[in-house]
Amino acid sequence: MKHVIIAIDGPSASGKGSLARKLAKELGYAYLDTGALYRCVGKAVLENGGDPSNEEDAVKTAQAMALTLKPEDTLDPALRNDTIGQAASKASQFPAVRQALFELQRNFAAHPPAGTKGVLLDGRDIGTVICPDADIKLFVTADTEVRSKRRFDELTGNGIQTTYDSVLADMKQRDERDSTRSAAPLKPADDAHILDTTSMGPEDVLERALSIIREKI
Repeated sequence: MKHVIIAIDGPSASGKGSLARKLAKELGYAYLDTGALYRCVGKAVLENGGDPSNEEDAVKTAQAMALTLKPEDTLDPALRNDTIGQAASKASQFPAVRQALFELQRNFAAHPPAGTKGVLLDGRDIGTVICPDADIKLFVTADTEVRSKRRFDELTGNGIQTTYDSVLADMKQRDERDSTRSAAPLKPADDAHILDTTSMGPEDVLERALSIIREKI
């Protein structure tokens, strides 16, 4: 029997990553945080003294990393800071960067680790580009102000000094880049289930997602 593929997309701080991890654990599926692949690229560009908004720097780094990058590399805690997130957003706007990481993501979806019943990938173009034939597609979103407050609380909770206004401004810039880029813009697939988490708690989101999945499979 063909394994199940679940695609979860959505903007930054919408709650898609937390949901994806919980679903993968609940269902026993293999999980790939595709956004972290781009964070790996953004981090490497910065460490090499490059500029992630410079196409040559971003593409050269992505093409080199595509040869060695592994799913477990996405677990590096150093990837989670906002500077790396901004670098990833800037680098991922270039088509050649996305193309460099395309096959890695497709291969993970097509060939799950032994013993898993399915795969779950989250990102911004999973349901539209990476896995357009996914069995289930979820698009997780929330109001910009709510997402910014979540990110602000996360950053300050980790001891990072910032202001809500600066986080909100960064969030709006990132949303603009992600939704207007020419390559794989952020948008829900036509057949995606929309989950607006603006006024939902994490457990409510999980139960709603599980309900959709169970109804489908």
